[in-house]
Amino acid sequence: MVDHLANTEINSQRIAAVENCFGASGQPLAVPGRVLLGEGILTKECRKKPKPRIFFLFNDILVYGSIVINKRKYNSQHIIPLEDVTLETLPDTVQMKNRWMIKTSKKSFVVSAASLTERKEWISHLEECIRHLLAKMGRQPATEHAAPWIPDKATDICMRCTQTKFSTLTRRHHCRKCGFVVCAECSRQRFLMPRLSPKPLRVCNLCYRQLLAEKKKEAEADHRQLESICSAVPGYEPSSGDDSDKSDDDKADQWPADTEFYTSAVPWSSFHS
Repeated sequence: MVDHLANTEINSQRIAAVENCFGASGQPLAVPGRVLLGEGILTKECRKKPKPRIFFLFNDILVYGSIVINKRKYNSQHIIPLEDVTLETLPDTVQMKNRWMIKTSKKSFVVSAASLTERKEWISHLEECIRHLLAKMGRQPATEHAAPWIPDKATDICMRCTQTKFSTLTRRHHCRKCGFVVCAECSRQRFLMPRLSPKPLRVCNLCYRQLLAEKKKEAEADHRQLESICSAVPGYEPSSGDDSDKSDDDKADQWPADTEFYTSAVPWSSFHS
């Protein structure tokens, strides 16, 4: 079906319609070979409460956004590459049924469909697109995923110290490593996780200690590897960063003391124009 629709006028019109609905706030979606396969409204479990979101499934990306005017205007566009996605079916809760989790390296979140049939259709089409895309790229399914954030209303107390009670004045925070709802005292640390962000992110105290231990373990492994390289190569020593060179010192007396080091007639540097 993808090959059949890839270069058709109807597919171009469908993609253009999606772009128009997001307006100037959205990114261009039309690229060669991209096909719009389906769309629908799913309920996304957000931090404050579940909210309806519009989802568009393409053969290589999943796009979703907030609904301003149904079928006419959307904003807050998010684009997820399908090669980074894995799915996990979840049991029903009192508030939400027909749930599953969309997991990626940068963000993981829970959605639910209006019916069990719709959930099966979404998961089936998503898995088929992911399978075909990974086969085309020669890649294996992703194994590392961001932790989903636990909704604020899931707990009234800090999930780490279990002492601090949240209120209007006592804010909830989320650990970016485990997704737990924690108080400010239990999440004062920041840690750089390049997979999630170029900036250090808030993490709970437990995750911070674990991340530090992992970083120390990696550093020790790198040091052992360097030592094995040094021992395997006779005469090899890591550079100290010192610019001095014995051979230059030995030849220092060969330069006439009365000779001017720089002269206007001799170029010492050259640059590409």
